[in-house]
Amino acid sequence: MATACDMRKNVQGHPCFGGNHNKNGRIHLAVAPRCNIKCGYCTRRHDCANESRPGVTSKILTPREALARVREVKESPVLGPIIKVVGIAGPGDPLANEETFETFRLVGNEFPDLMLCMSTNGLLLPEKIDFLHNLGLHSLTVTLNTLDPEVGARIYGHILYHGRRYTGVEAARILIANQLAGIERAARHGMTIKVNTVLIPGINDDQVPLIGSKVRELGAFVMNIMPLIPQADLAHIVPPSPEALETIRTANEKIIGQFKHCRQCRADAVGLIGRDVKLAEAV
Repeated sequence: MATACDMRKNVQGHPCFGGNHNKNGRIHLAVAPRCNIKCGYCTRRHDCANESRPGVTSKILTPREALARVREVKESPVLGPIIKVVGIAGPGDPLANEETFETFRLVGNEFPDLMLCMSTNGLLLPEKIDFLHNLGLHSLTVTLNTLDPEVGARIYGHILYHGRRYTGVEAARILIANQLAGIERAARHGMTIKVNTVLIPGINDDQVPLIGSKVRELGAFVMNIMPLIPQADLAHIVPPSPEALETIRTANEKIIGQFKHCRQCRADAVGLIGRDVKLAEAV
């Protein structure tokens, strides 16, 4: 019987998985403003054109506007040849927004050569993954910060799930269970899976190798350990130093492959990783 790894889709050309991130680019479509969890390190209250972090966008697009944006990018002599991936990464959670699915449908129909990619907190992943598979989703990123609900209660303020608001350990337990179930089902569909883990010193340090082992077992391809950006409820925590982060990544390479060139991109990023451009400058 074929394993999840045997079924994994070709990642050649994807800058976050198998492609050369110095030559292959991506476009993020900011069509998903609503979110269904409250992470202690997340704030989406402002936008600065020079600020690069998840949750930031200059404008929310409709699905039709997003399709027009992809057309414009593909027609650009600068960006068109390098864009291989169309991703949806917020600024909220893609699965909490119906616009995500309509955008993937529109883009997939017109640009079948582009890889469709999505980043999610995973709360709704088990119930949406079959639909995403049918839409042609190629690769998936799930942010998983702990396997322990007690630790999760220190990271997440609440979740909104099927019309109810959950807090504390109960919220974290539901979220973690759904994240793991969603990763496993995505791997069965042959999706290439990256797991993001925000390293929060003093809170989830010891969880990192446990996460690596578990998600590899479930079929994840690579792990991205990201430094905390101290803001919102966790603004008081000192982020890990580059040296500490590298030490942890190196140790975890023995467990699962590590993605080390992440730049914690904006929800409307376009271009090469670490070298995003404004569309007006590339046409």
